[in-house]
Amino acid sequence: MFTGLVEEVGVLESISGDHQASQLVIRAQTVLEGVKIGDSIAVNGVCLTVTTHTAHHFQVDVMPQTLQHTNLRHLVPGQRVNLERALRLGDRLGGHLVSGHVDGTGTVLSRQEHANAVLFRIQTGPELLKYIMPRGSICLDGISLTVVDVENSSFRVSIIPHTLAMTSLQDRQPGEQVNLEADMIGKYVERLLYHGSPKEQADKPNGSSLSLAFLQENGFA
Repeated sequence: MFTGLVEEVGVLESISGDHQASQLVIRAQTVLEGVKIGDSIAVNGVCLTVTTHTAHHFQVDVMPQTLQHTNLRHLVPGQRVNLERALRLGDRLGGHLVSGHVDGTGTVLSRQEHANAVLFRIQTGPELLKYIMPRGSICLDGISLTVVDVENSSFRVSIIPHTLAMTSLQDRQPGEQVNLEADMIGKYVERLLYHGSPKEQADKPNGSSLSLAFLQENGFA
């Protein structure tokens, strides 16, 4: 688990392999403190496992499914990436609960200066937009952000100067892809309401049977 609070921006030193599977070597400092082989580090919001490391670098393997569903397939040597170590029990949760399992990608439509912030509009598909709501949480390239508003095919986030300075968002320009992970609470609620067990699905073939009785039975009322 992660919090979406980026600890440092690393630099991709090298990438090997092909479109089927890749190995990334990333130069870093903070996230290497106390690192062990097998530890999890989020790279642009993608949970990856450390396979080797030195005093200034670590290597991770990226499997085909991860390449297919994230912007890691577009990385080139010299590119900056957001890094965060896994959450420890007892740590402050300054962002929101992030699994590091990216749901998909979005495309930066615009980047607009607004007072002391920068507004990014991100376009994505309906399969992700259904989980995104104004003032809700979204993880964008590993960064915990609050949604400003949502339209038919896009949403906006507002980036304060500190976040812009401390993450790779300062490099993002219109047309580029970003990794998106929706708030996991919404996904679990949808699963509970619309899927459930096979018996529950048979009992409500037309979808959700949300009612006061259902909410009371499950401890929500």
